[in-house]
Amino acid sequence: MSQPKPATQASAGHLLRLIRRGQAGTRGELQRVTGLSRSTVSARLDQLFRAGWVREHAGDPVADPTGGRPAVRLEFDGSHAVVLVADLETRHARAAVLDLNGEVLAEHSGRLLIDDGPVVVLDRLASWFVELLGKAGTGLGLVCGVGLSVPGPVDFGSGEIVQPPMMPGWDGFPVRAELRAALVRHGGERAAERLPVLIENDANVMAYAEQRLGFPDCSAFLLVKVGTGIGAGVVVDGEMYRGIDGGAGDIGHIRLSGFPDALCRCGSYGCLAAVASGRALAEQLTAAGVPVASGSGVRDQLAIGQPDAVRLARAAGRQVGEVLATVVTLLNPGVLVIAGDLAGPPFLTGVRELLYQRAMPRITAELQVVTGRLGDRAGLAGAGAMVVEYLYAPDRADARLAEPARVAAAAQD
Repeated sequence: MSQPKPATQASAGHLLRLIRRGQAGTRGELQRVTGLSRSTVSARLDQLFRAGWVREHAGDPVADPTGGRPAVRLEFDGSHAVVLVADLETRHARAAVLDLNGEVLAEHSGRLLIDDGPVVVLDRLASWFVELLGKAGTGLGLVCGVGLSVPGPVDFGSGEIVQPPMMPGWDGFPVRAELRAALVRHGGERAAERLPVLIENDANVMAYAEQRLGFPDCSAFLLVKVGTGIGAGVVVDGEMYRGIDGGAGDIGHIRLSGFPDALCRCGSYGCLAAVASGRALAEQLTAAGVPVASGSGVRDQLAIGQPDAVRLARAAGRQVGEVLATVVTLLNPGVLVIAGDLAGPPFLTGVRELLYQRAMPRITAELQVVTGRLGDRAGLAGAGAMVVEYLYAPDRADARLAEPARVAAAAQD
């Protein structure tokens, strides 16, 4: 995707960010925060009003300490467009239509095997999206972007999935182009060919959503998802930390000593995911006489307190906690969230046991170790927030605002 020119503090995009973040909610506050003149603020707001991105509403009289006429408030209008989002897992997927404030307008979940490959999966996903738009009473013309959460490493800049152990056939595949083409096939609108499609690792978008909702003031945030595999998402100063090519947080392939026969899907032996993931526990439970096909099956056994499941989940938590002792020492986060199929008391207890035993007290003294608040919705919420933050960042917002003017000028030539 092309990179727009950086926005200045005088731009409409900059004012939009202040409004969206709650840093300024009136014309007067925008003037004070930016130092811009009244006329300049009005001109920039006119751009946002014409685009339908900002609206005005009467302020709360009670909130006015002077007792006078309340100031007219400004707010981001989250209803002017919608976002398509999907959370792909290895055997299951969720898809939804969201407004720009993250409200779910329509949602669907169902069986979708990542092993079927990108062409089959993306075609099915596009058909879901078109059906959901119909249920939401809208169409592809109002879609401003698409966000995908996937169970593998992603180079965010190129949009390519990079050597994913659990996604055969997806390495380097042109997901953006294929999904756009599938949307055109199923929706019949050529506008889908130009839709921004953002792809991100599932643990990253989950961390992004959980941090924004529950811990917005936490400057160093860590989430560990334990499902079919194991991965971590890191949010620093409100931004996802991806590493140089999307490989940050891939803790499931850290090698453990003492497990030379545990074959991982990546082809190596002794990986954390081969020992302590939902897939690994499903195999261990099956060997113990409790047939379980996947991590979700382990979750079901934990829900009824099946003794072997509880024992294995606590042991898996200890193994993950041993790795996390190093991770939290390196990152020094304020919050550690455990999410995914195994997130629950037995696993969490095991994590805490080893984490507090192995890490220095100074590192864990202020650390909160909790389970996620959003549950199965974290991936959808994070994917939606990722798209909105990307499209309405000041530089990109200004580029989008300028586009109609460029089109009109070209038409007059």
